[in-house]
Amino acid sequence: MNYTTLISAAQLQALMKSGQPLRIFDCTFELMQPHAGEQHYQAAHIPGAIYADLETALSARHGMPGAHGVITATGADAPASGGRHPLPNREKFATWLSSVGMGNEMQAVVYDRNGANYCGRLWWMLKWAGHENVAVLDGGLQAWQAAGGAASSGEEPAHFQTHFLLGPERATLVDADRVASQLGRPVQTLLDARATPRFKGEVEPLDPVAGHIPGALNRPFGQNLTPEGRFKPAEQLKAEFAALLGQRDPATVVHHCGSGVSALPNLIAMEVAGLGRTALYAGSWSDWCSDASRPIAQG
Repeated sequence: MNYTTLISAAQLQALMKSGQPLRIFDCTFELMQPHAGEQHYQAAHIPGAIYADLETALSARHGMPGAHGVITATGADAPASGGRHPLPNREKFATWLSSVGMGNEMQAVVYDRNGANYCGRLWWMLKWAGHENVAVLDGGLQAWQAAGGAASSGEEPAHFQTHFLLGPERATLVDADRVASQLGRPVQTLLDARATPRFKGEVEPLDPVAGHIPGALNRPFGQNLTPEGRFKPAEQLKAEFAALLGQRDPATVVHHCGSGVSALPNLIAMEVAGLGRTALYAGSWSDWCSDASRPIAQG
């Protein structure tokens, strides 16, 4: 059995007992306290899970503070996107996957404690690396523990290094130039996952400019979840996206948010709803507003 979108706690328990090659990743993170995620992991995680840090494993170092100022990554370290959390290039990502023992034959399961806000990043990156068999643990660690799943603490034993081979990209990445070239055209529907006050430009706690990309629609990522933190049923998600998109073709959707992370629950939800795998503008608002020549909308 292979899982490519969601996996329940019960299904993961059965998978762990089956002996099928499996790698589990804990992606818990707190944006305003970057070290808190690993502390949560150390306190309790699914047995065997590897910690995948948003800033050190799932983002390029480009733009981060260094010993001699802001880091500018070039050459083999060049990022694959802009923004506050630039994607590492696929080769660097494959090197990290190899270092933590992720093999091409393995089923990957990703989770967090944050409503799939951070683990969705690794789900998408694995698809982008050509690995289809990756699923989000529906409901995260909370659902695992509620189902009676065991928890470990501290460090996990080291894994033998593998040689993860990149495959054809199974996810679509677009950049600012592509977004800008198609503004206002029916071939592109921008969907912004940020909270509505940020989308409207009423507040901006993280980026230097408030507002949104002209023409974008707004669906805060938390709208995909039930009060228990699980994804809503497929038919409900399909109806909600239909109401939001109207006559727009779901295949034209390009997801974004502040830095390309919280956009992923919307992208996953559309796939769960049977609307296909849509595109990601990973640089997102933090990348878009970094260029003063790009248009900005408010309200």
